[in-house]
Amino acid sequence: MYISARSDYALRAMLAVAAGGGGTTRPDGGDGSRPDGGGELVKAASLARAQGIPLSFLQGILLDLRRAGLLHSHRGTEGGYALTRPASQISVGDVLRAVGGSLTTVRGLPAEDAGYHGVAAGLRDVWLAVDGAIAVVVDRTTLTDLLTHQEQEQAPAR
Repeated sequence: MYISARSDYALRAMLAVAAGGGGTTRPDGGDGSRPDGGGELVKAASLARAQGIPLSFLQGILLDLRRAGLLHSHRGTEGGYALTRPASQISVGDVLRAVGGSLTTVRGLPAEDAGYHGVAAGLRDVWLAVDGAIAVVVDRTTLTDLLTHQEQEQAPAR
């Protein structure tokens, strides 16, 4: 699995939107936001500045996330981005697939499209097993899990 800058930026942006009011940061999953997961709108320029992401690059990422149904946007001076559902219902895998397609690629193709003959025929099964193992991890890790982890690290030691 290769984590591109685009995937890394997409996850960072989604976490920033979630932490900015667009989703839950509480371990219990309660968030007090709107039923669609939306909350306070976060502007693209604020996300870019806070996360050190070039704004023009981030705008393309936000478009992909919106097309994938993970973010919704509102135009205008009071506009911005918010999650379409609670952070506890958005997995790392959802975000990675929205901006990168397949989780695992072999020579630029999805693992399931890899084809081998002769002595290398078993490689496809290995790549599919790798893809499945990665999917288990990223699909069970939600934005809330990551935000909760961050809160626990920042808590003062007792």
